[in-house]
Amino acid sequence: MTTHSTHSRPQRSLNPTTLAVASVLGGLLLGSRLAQRTHSLAGQRVLITGGSRGLGLALAECFAQAGCSLALCARTEAELERAAARLRPYGVPVVTVPCDVGDRIQVERMVAQVTQRLGAIDILVNNAGIIQVGPYATLTLQDFEQAQATIFWGAVYTTLAVVPQMQARGAGRIVNITSLGGRVSIPHLLPYTSAKFALVGFSEGLTAELAPYGIRVTTVVPGLMRTGSYLQAFFKGQRAQEFSWFSPVASWPFFSIGVEQAARQIVEATRRGAAQCTLTIPAHLLSWLHGLLPGPTVQMFALANRLMPQATESAAAPQRGMEVRADLPTGVRRVVDAVTPLGRQAAARYQHVEVG
Repeated sequence: MTTHSTHSRPQRSLNPTTLAVASVLGGLLLGSRLAQRTHSLAGQRVLITGGSRGLGLALAECFAQAGCSLALCARTEAELERAAARLRPYGVPVVTVPCDVGDRIQVERMVAQVTQRLGAIDILVNNAGIIQVGPYATLTLQDFEQAQATIFWGAVYTTLAVVPQMQARGAGRIVNITSLGGRVSIPHLLPYTSAKFALVGFSEGLTAELAPYGIRVTTVVPGLMRTGSYLQAFFKGQRAQEFSWFSPVASWPFFSIGVEQAARQIVEATRRGAAQCTLTIPAHLLSWLHGLLPGPTVQMFALANRLMPQATESAAAPQRGMEVRADLPTGVRRVVDAVTPLGRQAAARYQHVEVG
């Protein structure tokens, strides 16, 4: 007869170090959640680059609704004046300073002026941008330099000018408006996507490095937004054909998100101090697909590129979207306008462009 003995497994006690680490992490997580729930933006001073139109102006309205004081910078003084007039009914202080964010000296002067007139900056939104649309063969070194100067260096210069005062207070928020083009490179947008990739890296690195100083950094990764920006973009190569594919994609609801909705989500992410904020379902899906299958995703875009307008032997000079639209044959322009009503409405509201 065989007997079987049973042995009870010894009870494992948690290591005191493990318990301590778990307690600290749990406390930090709980504290972060509570801070996210209770933090109010009322009374905060917000600096928005590229704040005179488009997403920047929509963000200014949302921050004003939250009770924030505003500072806007952009290149054109007349546009800043129109933006300020539009924001006055909200009853919050509004400071405007003309500035080319691609110029470090101008940025430093602008930040000094804003601080003097409004007070220390609590929230910095790096939003200024430029879009050039056209195939690689039509691009020049200047196209890449312009995109990097505005999108990447503009954010770097402004951040470096603002961070010291945030560090001195042990608090602050920085919001970097990147793009799906900073995760996945889109054909015919090479200067734009290159600069946005650089900004994503800068922003995510800042998130880790500035956390010990009490500064929260939010990397916003939107898909296309209906701001009417296609009328302000620069088109190269076969400009009419480039405009004809880009404008509907930047206007249709499935591919793009309304700028007011985007602004609300960004302001809420800022309030919570979220590290990441990705907007639109296509942006989520494409980012996920590229992360899972990068090779096939690039090949998919290579196939799409074959269907897009190709470079001509003598590439024309860049032209703004509103000028390209005006030069379209009447019949073609009517077709484009018929499929972009939401984009034209956004342009009239947020880009100071009358599209008749």
